[in-house]
Amino acid sequence: MTFDAEKALLPTGMCDGLPPEAAKEAACVERLMTAFAAWGYARVKPPLFEFEDSLLSGSGRTMATHAFRFADPASGRMLALRPDMTLQVARIASTRLKTAPRPLRLGYAGQIVRIKGSQLRPERQFGQVGAELIGVATPDADAEVILMAIESLAGIGVGALSVDLGMPTLVPAFCDDMQIAEAHRHDLRLALDRKDSAAVHALKDRIGADSARVLGAMLTATGPIERTLDALRALDLPEKAALERDRLETVARIVAAGAPDLEITADPVENRGFEYHSGVTFAFFSRAAGAELGRGGRYRTDDANGGEAATGLTLYMDTILTMMPPPPETKRIFLPAGTARDAARTLRTQGWQTISDLDGGGADHPDFTSSERETGTTADKARHMGCSHFWLNGTAVEI
Repeated sequence: MTFDAEKALLPTGMCDGLPPEAAKEAACVERLMTAFAAWGYARVKPPLFEFEDSLLSGSGRTMATHAFRFADPASGRMLALRPDMTLQVARIASTRLKTAPRPLRLGYAGQIVRIKGSQLRPERQFGQVGAELIGVATPDADAEVILMAIESLAGIGVGALSVDLGMPTLVPAFCDDMQIAEAHRHDLRLALDRKDSAAVHALKDRIGADSARVLGAMLTATGPIERTLDALRALDLPEKAALERDRLETVARIVAAGAPDLEITADPVENRGFEYHSGVTFAFFSRAAGAELGRGGRYRTDDANGGEAATGLTLYMDTILTMMPPPPETKRIFLPAGTARDAARTLRTQGWQTISDLDGGGADHPDFTSSERETGTTADKARHMGCSHFWLNGTAVEI
């Protein structure tokens, strides 16, 4: 391996953002943030790392295994690189913006880093764009965040959108109602996560035959939202579980009314990835993509100390960018040495990218091919620099 090749080698899960993809991502991020701002979401900018005992406390405990940690030479305390930005925004809301009027609408964009990737997302660094609606616990708040995400994604050209709703609190509420022992809930959760109805049925001697029957029915009540709601309404759910079901139905109705053409599905027992959520959850998909575009849901800003009710979403830029059309071709013009600065400035105000000839080289230009060296014309130099035009006697000449 040469020295240059060794320098180019990056850790697993890391990559360089190169032209034109880096510019494409930046433009896409700004369009999404502009769309969020139109809904009243003000932008915040959390730091790249924080004190470990702050970032990974409370709800942040669920992200502790994903975070890089290192000692701070300045304070002597342990720091953690952010593996997610949602918890940082919640901290900002409960500290810096504690006295701001509620509900508080905040948006954010930035890079996050994790110790390891997943099978579906092997990258260890990727961009997030998100929003948090803090201080209100109504179904309308959940629906607002979902509808804003759908409108924003459609606005940047992502088509064939769908949303999958979940209710990770439904099963725990049912277990509380039925007084199912904690010792049995772990095995039940494993069976539900595996979508293993036979394993759920096998627990009937420990959780009761009626409970196993109802939980098995919840497990199969997955699919289009109307089918899911019909199946859940057919169950004689106890009080707490019925309230969770009704909350899911209310949010689904509001979303359907706000986006009549949106495909809505539901999985009422899904829990993986939503461990710290306290209500309706959602994941965004497109038929044109092979992975989630983003996800979110209801949570509390600090579950260890009560905190505030909140609903948030996070969009994954790496997946979204695979669906974006190529950026429009930029007008790129080559300016020979000696071009007046005023002329160059005018071209830039007209939308041109100006590439100035800084060395004035001709036929002996070291980067030219042999054929280019034979002519050494301005057109050749412009073509070599990826320009579509060159400047000649006050006119943009197409190559």
